[in-house]
Amino acid sequence: MSVKRGLIFGFLFAFLVVGFSTMQRSMPAAKERRIYDAIKPYIPYTLEKKVGGLAIIDNRTGDKEKPSAAEVMLRLDELEGKWGKTHLQIIGNDVHILGDNNQSIVKIFIETPEEHAFLKEFFGI
Repeated sequence: MSVKRGLIFGFLFAFLVVGFSTMQRSMPAAKERRIYDAIKPYIPYTLEKKVGGLAIIDNRTGDKEKPSAAEVMLRLDELEGKWGKTHLQIIGNDVHILGDNNQSIVKIFIETPEEHAFLKEFFGI
């Protein structure tokens, strides 16, 4: 194998490794579908698709955030986790969704230990 060919394969391999690691860092956290889908309608953040990219809208205040395309899902996860710390409460095998005045709106049953671990990890409760 010549030196030129070795350099080409080396650069190709390095490019693939850097691209893969960048893609892994920009992926949102894995979620337990059943429990997340039950909580999602109460989370006040939505994504708005525009020609210029995605924006995160806070439905309570109407504020828009426009992070870069690589960071939008990570920022949405961060905002949802921050909201969950103040508006979710685990009592026994139930997760209670609290309103802005700390009154329980909905109670959702936690079926599996994986869902319980997801709530602790993702929302920090």
